[in-house]
Amino acid sequence: MITKKLIKSLGILLILFPFLFLLGLSFSTNWRFPSILPLEITPDNWLGLFSFSGNLFESFILSIVISVSVGLLSTFTGFLAGKYISETIIREKIIFLSYLPYTLSPVLYAASIYYYFVYFNLTGNIIGVIVGQILITFPFSIILFTGYWNSSIKNLENLVLTLGGTKLQSYLKVLIPISKRMLLIVFFQTFIISWFEYGLTTIIGVGKIQTLTIRVYQFINEANYYYAALSSCLLIIPPAFLLWFNKKYVFRKII
Repeated sequence: MITKKLIKSLGILLILFPFLFLLGLSFSTNWRFPSILPLEITPDNWLGLFSFSGNLFESFILSIVISVSVGLLSTFTGFLAGKYISETIIREKIIFLSYLPYTLSPVLYAASIYYYFVYFNLTGNIIGVIVGQILITFPFSIILFTGYWNSSIKNLENLVLTLGGTKLQSYLKVLIPISKRMLLIVFFQTFIISWFEYGLTTIIGVGKIQTLTIRVYQFINEANYYYAALSSCLLIIPPAFLLWFNKKYVFRKII
């Protein structure tokens, strides 16, 4: 019994260690080898969050805005597109094409479409980054939703139309309410893809769109590990919240 508890405790410690280390590093200003613990613990890094050069908190808010926008647009457009794709005879071919963006790295993919973003003046601005990320998340949304639209859901839509309802009413009163769990799951997935996206944002944003992920890499390249740890802690917050929300309200209801 004691051995099982010890193994369980060690397992939990190993899982939490990277996060605890980052948190400890973010509260440090002097932690060097061979010291096991920081020589100085101070909240100065966190207190300076709003005033640090370039405003790290601004990058956090910018990343939230971009990821929420990408998640919402990809989810609802994929929801509608998935319905019509599931009914077409070329369904399998469209799904195959939806996988193509994932055969290239985001950097190569962004480089291949960069010309069109320059042509439409979408480089170096938030709109361009959102459009670029949607080109990655929208196909992923289609892949998930195409398999979701089964005969049972389509029969519910036909029932609403048979009883005199309109297309809009079938979506607002029936299809969206019964699909809210799936919509949440797809939103969370596309949000996470956007949240951690680096390569495409770097190229399309041409260094002007400083998302939190980009700031983490910048601090690492500058050997500023304390602010890199602080940025990483901020980077963990939304996915951790979504994981908690999923476990508490989405997956528990499905089970």
